[in-house]
Amino acid sequence: MSLASWFKWNEPPNRISQRNPTEMVVETLMMELSWQIKQAEKQQRERENEYRKIKTGVDYGWLVSYPKHSYDISPGERLQLEDMCTKIHPSYCGPVIVRFRQVVAEYEPEAQEVSRLFRSVLQEAAEKIKEEEEAKKLARQWNTKNRTSLSLTTFKSRSRISPFISDIKTISEDVERGTQRTRRVWSMPEFRNIK
Repeated sequence: MSLASWFKWNEPPNRISQRNPTEMVVETLMMELSWQIKQAEKQQRERENEYRKIKTGVDYGWLVSYPKHSYDISPGERLQLEDMCTKIHPSYCGPVIVRFRQVVAEYEPEAQEVSRLFRSVLQEAAEKIKEEEEAKKLARQWNTKNRTSLSLTTFKSRSRISPFISDIKTISEDVERGTQRTRRVWSMPEFRNIK
């Protein structure tokens, strides 16, 4: 028996699993949440140690052993958060993580508060995604509509728009009587009846 059969050198390399993008988004966001919870616990312990050191004047932190991960969110809350993560488009996964990290850095929450901040970031992202989808939908509707509008259709009318001609007497004309006649530009077009 050859060594190649033991080490499976002759087999083709395994392809990367073709997982659903939403599953990958959920997994990535939930991993970020658990990491931020661990970091919040670590910061909380460090604050407690500093407070204890200031209070007693002695540092016994080297004697204390902490559990690796003591706080965990409830299964119901985890399911709700995973459901909210499924609504996040894969292209928004990175910006959601960046925003979540900004919020955590800004508020420096306790471990129990991290999941609430995560929920608020997910809701904010879901609302933004919904607004952008509505804007795209309106843009598609606008582009697919018949491009002719009432202002561009040709129909016979008695009124014509003449923006540079005016027969309306104004107060400023009394002042201008002594000056040379110049061509005036009006901000509103003049409507004239053609007979």
